[in-house]
Amino acid sequence: MGVYTHSSGNFLTRRGGFLVALVLFHIVLFWALKSGLAVKLLESITEPIKVDIVNEVKKDEPPPPPPPPKMELPPVEVPPPEVTIDIPMESSQTTAISNVTDRPQPPPAPPAPPAVVRKAPKLDVKRSPSTDEYYPPSARRAEIEGVVTVRACVAPDGKTSGDPSVTKTSGNTSLDEAAVKWARRARWAAGTEDGKPVEMCSQFNVRFKLTD
Repeated sequence: MGVYTHSSGNFLTRRGGFLVALVLFHIVLFWALKSGLAVKLLESITEPIKVDIVNEVKKDEPPPPPPPPKMELPPVEVPPPEVTIDIPMESSQTTAISNVTDRPQPPPAPPAPPAVVRKAPKLDVKRSPSTDEYYPPSARRAEIEGVVTVRACVAPDGKTSGDPSVTKTSGNTSLDEAAVKWARRARWAAGTEDGKPVEMCSQFNVRFKLTD
């Protein structure tokens, strides 16, 4: 019982001291606020923060390297196209006056005469005999046919001039002789030169053909 009393008295003593200290703190604080000491203390504690703006020091960068020199390429030479020009050779004749004399110049050559238009003689069937009249009887009986080429000259009046001749045989003598006889009696439209009838020789085919 005695121990409990001692402990309780110690507790009350400590509690009373704490309260006294608390009261004294408030008194001092009130006095400090009253006298402005607290404000000065706060001002000294909370000094304004000085901010210095530090300019960033720019480093001196070296200048960029110069651009590479431009290499000038030599111009491309295109060879000119080859053009072949054919120059005619100078002929031996020239229009230059090489020798001037007083001798008279020969007259120019006369113009060439115009070409002569010729037409060969043609057989006049109406006035000529038929080949049947001169067909050899032996060749007729043997049933031989053929063509004989005869050359004859025709006078301007349309009659045969001179003796006709065989230029290509038929292969049968009797037919060749009969063709010459027929050519002597034949009548023609005479050949002409520039429209005028003239004597002219020509070749004709005499055909012997059986019709029966």
